Amino acid sequence: MARQSEKQRRDRSDKRMHLDPKKALQSLTACFEEQVLRHGGRVAVKDRCHFLTYDQLNRAANRLAHAILSVAGAGNEPIALLFPQGTALLTANVAVLKTGRPFVQIDYQLPRQRASRLIQDAGAKLIITDGERYASACTLARKDRFVINLETLNQDLADTNPGVSVAPTAIAYINYTSGSTGEPKGVVSDHGSELHSIRVKANALGITPDDRISLLRSNNVGATSDALLGLLNGATLCPLELKESGLAGLSDWLIEEDVTVFTCVASVFRYCVRTLAASRRFSRIRLVHVGGEALYRSDVALFKKHFADGCLLVNRLGISETKTVTYFFIDKNTQVAEPIVPVGYPLDGYEITVLDDRGQAVDVNRVGEIAVKSRFLAFGYWRRPDMTREKFLADGAGGDSRVYLSGDLGYLRPDGCLVHVGRKDFQTKIRGHRVELAEVESALLDITGIEQAVAIAHDKGDNGTLVIAYVVPHDGAIITASRLRARLQEILPNYMIPASFVLLQKLPLTASGKIDRRALPLPPRSRGQLENPWVGPRSAVEEVLARLWGEVLQLEEIGIADDLNQLGGDSLLAAQIVTRVNDIFLPAQRVKTLFATPTVAALAEFITSQERSPGDSERIAAAVLQVAAMSADAVAKAVEQNRDERDDG
Repeated sequence: MARQSEKQRRDRSDKRMHLDPKKALQSLTACFEEQVLRHGGRVAVKDRCHFLTYDQLNRAANRLAHAILSVAGAGNEPIALLFPQGTALLTANVAVLKTGRPFVQIDYQLPRQRASRLIQDAGAKLIITDGERYASACTLARKDRFVINLETLNQDLADTNPGVSVAPTAIAYINYTSGSTGEPKGVVSDHGSELHSIRVKANALGITPDDRISLLRSNNVGATSDALLGLLNGATLCPLELKESGLAGLSDWLIEEDVTVFTCVASVFRYCVRTLAASRRFSRIRLVHVGGEALYRSDVALFKKHFADGCLLVNRLGISETKTVTYFFIDKNTQVAEPIVPVGYPLDGYEITVLDDRGQAVDVNRVGEIAVKSRFLAFGYWRRPDMTREKFLADGAGGDSRVYLSGDLGYLRPDGCLVHVGRKDFQTKIRGHRVELAEVESALLDITGIEQAVAIAHDKGDNGTLVIAYVVPHDGAIITASRLRARLQEILPNYMIPASFVLLQKLPLTASGKIDRRALPLPPRSRGQLENPWVGPRSAVEEVLARLWGEVLQLEEIGIADDLNQLGGDSLLAAQIVTRVNDIFLPAQRVKTLFATPTVAALAEFITSQERSPGDSERIAAAVLQVAAMSADAVAKAVEQNRDERDDG
């Protein structure tokens, strides 16, 4: 089911609180205060320790807003927030919006130097935090900034709405991107564009005051949008700080909190559901709202297995600079043919085009850069007009829309459905072939016994770019590189098979729950988890070959029975080995490929069989072994000496 059916839309229309398109051009503050009047006694936010009704949240935010105004006065300078996900952060969000200023959420777990750089770049003169992080905030503030501790706020402050007039074009917040593609940059969002996004999503998803929405992301635009989606529709937000609580108890928490809308990034959904017992089901969740990372066909199978018959899985494309722009609805009858699940059809107010390297639209089913055209894009990048001009283009048709060049790759199907295949920087070339890392990850996740997987491109200098796979096995599953490679060879072309497989107990995550690719460890120099046991060299020839293979493959302790393919070797690496073997041993019949001799033992046997006189290969190998550290210059000298001796003989 590509689009949500009209029946499903009508089923919830009696409870759904449509946001009037005209009011979508108001401020976020005005719309929130309308919800307070309608739903003052309903629970607005509930974390593990506290809950606040809409009236209580409004009064707490008002007290903080009055404190901000008394300290900072009138103005529009950003205010930095240093909180984990929870009621305090949401109170601070609402309070800052009420003052007419934008907020900047700072990840409280960032290194001090990086956090300080973000606060300085934002130009924030005020930091708001809680008691636990107050000392850190004071350190970041130094002598030129104020700090407000929400926990010691004067409770005698007025709790009435401050009545600050906020225009729809005013900046609502600045979101600093994770920096996965470079130095973090602040994306500027205004009230009117954010309200448009909330209205469109609320109507598409059927959000009502009866919903309980999980809030698992923090310190990013997705978390802010999810929070506002709930608060501007009278729903209850259920925040959980994943970095503190971990993922292990997430499924129990979803059930305990009676969550009805499970919104998260794809890797969190995958981990949560893959760890469930086969018979366990989420009976209360009516909607799984997934995005941020590639969603795979295997994830759809998990959804069908563990969620109620009426539940919908919604894949989306959401970008900080555009908000959510597409939806793809999946029910229990939906068949997904591709390994990667489409992100769907454009939402109201957005147009999608796929461009080639020259900026021209490409035909359907052809991969190119995704461009988003809309009146409701972000303003641009904070204090970076050059970057804003580069990424946000004027409407070529002369309208008031703009075009954002996303840096994401995808293609449009003939029916207008968008398939997202990853970031430009998540695409690599292996021996001239374009490789989509998401396709490698999808293939890995189809293998029984794998709980999580991520693939990255690793530049190994002269050895070119290689694919490295990081795999988290299911508890008790026995996973070996040999087995993984053999299974992938049935699915993927040879150039897409990872050169190395790294087994991890868990994948590192960012504050938003996405996989933190920068925190993945470098692949070890060991031979990895191979099914055949290690067997050491039995002769000088085998020892030289094992060392040579290790140098080229950048591995230690190559076993003489280890297959080159199982060690992550490819045609280029094999060619390097062949060249050095021919230079060192000078066999009468030169080695052309390693196809027939893919192990050290087999290659040693071939070389020995080419001896011109008994023991010739062994004498050459012994001479080479005497060269200290097997340096390139020393090996060349030994080779030249062996060649001279053989020529004299």
